Amino acid sequence: MDKKTLCLYFQVHQPVRLRKYHFFDLGKSHDYYDDFANRTITQKVARRCYLPANRMMLDLIQKYGKNFKVSFSISGLALEQFEKYAPEVIESFKALAKTGCVEFLAETYSHSLASLVDEKEFTLQVKQHADLIKKLFGYTPVTFRNTELVYSDKIGEMVARMGYKTMLTEGAKHVLGWKSPDFVYTNSLNPKLKLLLKNFRLSDDIAFRFSDKSWGEWPLTAEKYAGWLAESVKNEDIINLFMDYETLGEHQDVSTGIFAFMANLPQQVFATSAFEFLTPAEAAAKHQPVAPLNVPFAISWADEERDLTAWLGNELQLEAFEELYKVRDKIKAVNDPALNYDYCCLQASDHFYYMCTKLFSDGAVHKYFTPYDSPYEAFINYMNVLSDFVARVDEKYEGKGKFSKAVKAAAPAVAAKKTTAPKVVAEEKPKEEKKTTSRTKKK
Repeated sequence: MDKKTLCLYFQVHQPVRLRKYHFFDLGKSHDYYDDFANRTITQKVARRCYLPANRMMLDLIQKYGKNFKVSFSISGLALEQFEKYAPEVIESFKALAKTGCVEFLAETYSHSLASLVDEKEFTLQVKQHADLIKKLFGYTPVTFRNTELVYSDKIGEMVARMGYKTMLTEGAKHVLGWKSPDFVYTNSLNPKLKLLLKNFRLSDDIAFRFSDKSWGEWPLTAEKYAGWLAESVKNEDIINLFMDYETLGEHQDVSTGIFAFMANLPQQVFATSAFEFLTPAEAAAKHQPVAPLNVPFAISWADEERDLTAWLGNELQLEAFEELYKVRDKIKAVNDPALNYDYCCLQASDHFYYMCTKLFSDGAVHKYFTPYDSPYEAFINYMNVLSDFVARVDEKYEGKGKFSKAVKAAAPAVAAKKTTAPKVVAEEKPKEEKKTTSRTKKK
């Protein structure tokens, strides 16, 4: 009997963080970024996570050979910062690439939400990211993972048009209903695109609950977890474990035993004789889809709702999102390298995540990751930067010789302004009654 498939995937991302940018900086300074924080955080996470985790993955590949496989999606913004602040991280990923046991996935270069509103920008960023992966690692991505696992029927159709055959997304309960996430599905509009769905319960056992001493299953051992995997997939085909790479050593500190757990997991999995490790491309090639998956409204990994509200759930977020994408055509017409770079950095989904005003358990997750004291501070800082940026775009586009005074005069009123939300590719699903969740950290 064929073995079941275990697909292990990690997301790697670091945003380019904004400095505290005041209203009075508008027109005087175009230096938007907190270089000290970006360097410090990148180097800290490299020491705690990326370097030791990559060494561990390389050791596992050397120990088990082709029997151990792992996959990564690394944002363009993260790769840029590795090259600038921690080049040894790039070298460690190159060493993994040479083994032939690692798949690198495509995603949006700037970890953006462009797929929701601008197909041209979305397509451009995916190509830009794939080109960088090819340049650095000699690998052409064949599998796609969208920012924050955002997916809908229409987004999947766009991805299929780009030539990708496989895409990762969330195994959201409200989409699956009675169906299991542990099968391969297809896009409902283009059946050529296969879908691998995250088993969020088993993924979150590692990503969120591993160090939670109040959890009834703590402490979690590799032997116990391998038993859960075998039990969960008796009648299914595949278990997809998707999580942030920062789970290893950053979100879950080395003192929790997370590295020892991961290092011992393959041995325990092989002891069950139930699984083989495969990359997403290999898994999609091995398994026949069981059905199309209908996702008319966009889903994501985030919060109990698994929708877009973590990034586009209030007027602050919608205002910032709309204003950002209004200037896309002007930026492309101007084609100024400095403006292109800023536009790339400003699109990172993190900026909108910081503006989330959710309360209770979901709010705790957002608060853990934000560098701001409040969502309103995040909004004001972002809009100050965006106002200056838009004025620079207008200046280039219209050939003006001075900073637009109108933008500066209007900036204080932006927080009170109400606008229509941008027309997204996948409409927001109807709101449902909120449930509690045991999450303590971001995906």
